[in-house]
Amino acid sequence: MTISSTNHPPKMAITQAPLTKFQRFSVAFCVFLALLFDGVELGLMPIASLSVTRDLLKSNYSPQIGADWFAWLTASLMMGAAIGGIAFGRMGDKAGRVRALAASVLFYSLFAGLGGLATSLNQLLFLRFLVGLGVGGVWPNGIALAAECWTGLSKPSLSGFLGSAINVGILGLSQVARLHPITPDSWRWLFQCCAAPGLLGLFILRFLPESPQWIQIQSNATTSHLPTPPAKYNSARNRPTLLLAIFLGTIPLLGAWAASKWMIPWADQIAGPSNPTYKAAAQGWWALGASLGGFLGALIAGRLGPKLSFALFGALSTIATCSLFLLTRPLSPFFLPLVFTQGLIATLFFGWLPLYLPAMFPTEIRATSTGIAYNTGRFLTALGVLASSLLVRWFDGDYSAIGAAAGCIYAIAIPAAFFIPDPLVTRSAHISNHPESPKS
Repeated sequence: MTISSTNHPPKMAITQAPLTKFQRFSVAFCVFLALLFDGVELGLMPIASLSVTRDLLKSNYSPQIGADWFAWLTASLMMGAAIGGIAFGRMGDKAGRVRALAASVLFYSLFAGLGGLATSLNQLLFLRFLVGLGVGGVWPNGIALAAECWTGLSKPSLSGFLGSAINVGILGLSQVARLHPITPDSWRWLFQCCAAPGLLGLFILRFLPESPQWIQIQSNATTSHLPTPPAKYNSARNRPTLLLAIFLGTIPLLGAWAASKWMIPWADQIAGPSNPTYKAAAQGWWALGASLGGFLGALIAGRLGPKLSFALFGALSTIATCSLFLLTRPLSPFFLPLVFTQGLIATLFFGWLPLYLPAMFPTEIRATSTGIAYNTGRFLTALGVLASSLLVRWFDGDYSAIGAAAGCIYAIAIPAAFFIPDPLVTRSAHISNHPESPKS
């Protein structure tokens, strides 16, 4: 009889049963919806800000003040999203992807609904920051959960599906705004409707299965001396990867919010209060193109590889954005087609990010690291939006000059692509070919 050298029985690792096909589709669908409602929150202020400021400021409103408040409200949301993405990403690695995803959805739903009760812009500024906390938490946890529940063969299609979700939400919001115009006298109802996704958060918390890979990592941690997530993502080996991921995630975010989003208040300014549905039409055309761009971006990136696709997306986005702001103007016949084109091209990045960004990190720190990478860019985006509001004064309120100047941000993607590591494609496929991952 062999006697163990220890007085305690060895701990056995828990083997998680593979997810069923129904469970995997449930994960994909719920993550898609969570990101879709993320898009509603992200698209809310570009389409509503001028009406909100006209109502809350009354006779103190001016176009200059309206542009300033648009920038501040946008920056507040971005700052909240940056902090929330990191905090909820850490929660996802420690408490589970599902719990963190559900908490994120519940967070943005609650505080978005309370925005309908705001009586001052300062109140709304604080509430949009709190909304941002939840908005930021959805992406790292949802993308990590979906990536770990699906097979490598389906990754580009899944990444494209999820990459389009935010813009599908913006598209849906624009259609609602066309049917029920947002005016200074009628905007609170829209904020109150934004509380409805709280039901999705409760469903996710109660019914959605946890990532098998995350469960396996937690089990392994009880039987070995694995480094804790903070130690591992702060390690010298992972720090350069994290810095690169932050840089790559910042470029499309900064371009989108410092450049692209100015087209909506520009359309609102030119069309004026007498044509309140034109801004919704502009956002609708942009979101339609963006929904296609988010999906196609993953497919194109899967074929061209991470380096070539990232550089190509940067070059095309620079051309499309500058063309929109310099070669046309709202109410002209070419404006909406160019809005659609810019939306399609500039959001190709958002198919690239869910395909390749999670692949840069191991499972046990994936949500934390992608949260840091994606949402640190939002800190810089908030600063970029505020800087672009200074351009309003510099260019004397000329939205076309502001958008074109800020659109050059996309060109940074061209040299940045050369720093993307070659083994990234292999690691992307490995995420879902993990031994505990289900096979089709």
